[in-house]
Amino acid sequence: MLAAELRDLQRPLKQQYREDPASARVPARAEAVVDVGTISCTVGDATVAGLHPAAGGAGTLSCSADLLLQALVACAGVTLASVATAMSVDIRSARVTADGHWDARGTLGVDRETAVGLTDITVTFDIDTDADAQTVARLVSLTERYCVIAQTLATPPAVDFVTRT
Repeated sequence: MLAAELRDLQRPLKQQYREDPASARVPARAEAVVDVGTISCTVGDATVAGLHPAAGGAGTLSCSADLLLQALVACAGVTLASVATAMSVDIRSARVTADGHWDARGTLGVDRETAVGLTDITVTFDIDTDADAQTVARLVSLTERYCVIAQTLATPPAVDFVTRT
């Protein structure tokens, strides 16, 4: 897609959101069907998540930390492509990798002082382009700025747990 095509697609949306800010509030939803017997759940149409081997799983299913990092790299990759298109930066290929760490003592309740969840995440961009270093730095900076998942992780929203029976 060319920059002009992307601008043409986004122009009416941006105008709509300027005129009616409430219309820019987009719902997002994910659902998992839980299988207590196998201690797993199916997310969406095909992703089956389960316990990480460090928490007693067999290692045959994606763990939730993997899924979170996959959402992050997917969002960063799409955002990178969109920003590159808008900036008319030619990218021959790109790979986005996210690495993080979590401590199983927290999630297993071994040590109540140990954090539950990822405690650090590094996102790495490998970009094959002829663009100069300053352009690539701006490309990555804008990707970080406009990546929904990265910004959600950087400034976490309130999360409410609601039960329906």
